[in-house]
Amino acid sequence: MCYRNAMHITVSVFINDDESGLHQDFEEWLEGLAPEKPYSRYRHNGYEDNADAHLKRTIMGREVVVAVTDGKLDLGPWEQIFYGEFDGMRKKRVLVKIIGA
Repeated sequence: MCYRNAMHITVSVFINDDESGLHQDFEEWLEGLAPEKPYSRYRHNGYEDNADAHLKRTIMGREVVVAVTDGKLDLGPWEQIFYGEFDGMRKKRVLVKIIGA
């Protein structure tokens, strides 16, 4: 098994199709659910105006687990793993762990 975790509260790791229209649909959908502005909309905003990024990450998820066979990820024919950046204010990292033999 391959475990991947975003390791930060305002980013996401998720699996979906690598299709530009879909990526744009995600951006527009997420912005509709949790618009960045007005900042005053959110109680979290104060020191940092990134409450929308926290909400977007919650919707998209923090991690994925994928089976591995013969050293290759077992993904469906259109599936890929993505890193979703919703804030961009600081350096971030991704944790990748391989579990099993």
